[in-house]
Amino acid sequence: MSRIVEGQSPVSAPVLAAYSYCETVTGQQARNFAYGIRLLPADKRQAMSALYAFSRRVDDIGDGTLEPGAKQSRLEDTRALLGRIRNGAVEEDDTDPVAVALTDAARRFPLPLGGLDELIDGVLMDVKGETYETWDDLRIYCRCVAGAIGRLSLGVFGTDPSAPGAERASEYADTLGLALQLTNILRDVREDAGNARTYLPADDLAKFGCSAGFDSATPPVGSDFAGLVHFEVRRARTLFAEGYRLLPMLDRRSGACVAAMAGIYRRLLDRIERDPEAVLRGRVSLPGREKAYVAVRGLSGLDARNISRQAVRRRP
Repeated sequence: MSRIVEGQSPVSAPVLAAYSYCETVTGQQARNFAYGIRLLPADKRQAMSALYAFSRRVDDIGDGTLEPGAKQSRLEDTRALLGRIRNGAVEEDDTDPVAVALTDAARRFPLPLGGLDELIDGVLMDVKGETYETWDDLRIYCRCVAGAIGRLSLGVFGTDPSAPGAERASEYADTLGLALQLTNILRDVREDAGNARTYLPADDLAKFGCSAGFDSATPPVGSDFAGLVHFEVRRARTLFAEGYRLLPMLDRRSGACVAAMAGIYRRLLDRIERDPEAVLRGRVSLPGREKAYVAVRGLSGLDARNISRQAVRRRP
């Protein structure tokens, strides 16, 4: 049994099964991501699921309970597997469905698989317990774990080469990844503190009296926690504004996917901005109906049209 995707060669039964596994992982583990990619045609949705499933494996190693040395060994094993995928050395009957699916996706789309090497590098930074003194330091980490995923996703989406500024599409995809990651960092400050991790720059923490960290449901005594959160929210909004320039360069359904994912995170920012201490009490999230509204808005192309109009107004 095989399925023919228009304009591409048939997908065999083993590869379809591998993609199905990746889509299941994505649906169970990444609801925000899954809301976005459901707007894509089947071949692109499958490829994005394969990318997510591989990325999730890397993240799970970093977040797991193994000793640091064992984590590093597992991550290097995963890097070796990535090398086999890059070389097309994974057969359809391989027992690893994620490797099978990603190998097929890399054959069908121009994926810059080096971005997954960057992801592994970023997770190794977590394993080694690195902290970040400045935003420039944190930006390097964010580029590894999120900007690279933005660039990989662009390999699936493709761009309209005739669109104004299309030569900067990869840069905008990278920046949008940074915006999503900074939003994640804000949302997860309490959870990360519980895992002995601090991502927000030490300079920013000191500026707002938050160097003591976030080990309780209340801000550090004498701190301006709300000021810190609002400062980081403004930084994230600036990144979103830059990254959103990607939307007019994408086809309708790819643009809808990006607009939906980014829109969900922008609404998370809105909630965090309104009630900064909520991130210390638990994970801030959106109800399903609101995510569905964001997805419909993305599919309508409204965000892409707004960005296009803004770009026109900015031209001399």
